[in-house]
Amino acid sequence: MRFCFLGLIFLFCAGALPAQEQWEEYQSYEGRFRILVPGQLKQQVDSFETPLGKLAYHVFFHQPAEKDSADNLIYMVSYCDYPPLTLDEDSTELLNEFFEATIESAVESVGGELAYADERPYFGHPGRIWRIDYLNGQAVIKTRALVAGNRYYALQTATVKGRSLNTASSRFMDSFRLLE
Repeated sequence: MRFCFLGLIFLFCAGALPAQEQWEEYQSYEGRFRILVPGQLKQQVDSFETPLGKLAYHVFFHQPAEKDSADNLIYMVSYCDYPPLTLDEDSTELLNEFFEATIESAVESVGGELAYADERPYFGHPGRIWRIDYLNGQAVIKTRALVAGNRYYALQTATVKGRSLNTASSRFMDSFRLLE
């Protein structure tokens, strides 16, 4: 009887807690990936002209409804296909230049400072991780990027500095898998 009473108190109190976001698996067959996300992903495609021609940049993102208590303010997966032979995952020198330029551009785009960057291969594919501190050090963008064939993928989370060591960011990035 005492056990049942304590169980009811637990259920009552648990019901009073704020609702936790439900993580779900998202699959993109066109993007050839799957990932765990704490809510639904929205998608958009932006096209832009480059010296290589017109490129389509596919973006999938989730912004939690409860921004004041969320671990991260945004979760994002993006990819872009480059023309054949312009982004070759077997060309170490080309990839180093590509990742350096990508990181530099990311830092400039938010007016931030690069906190760290390192090589991080992904299941045999070349990759990088980096962190940018921005908004005068009050916010953080974490990025994990990789090249698979001629496709560039970027996984990103953004949060306030005080929550930058959250496990949700790692869970999101570590769950990413390429589809065959």
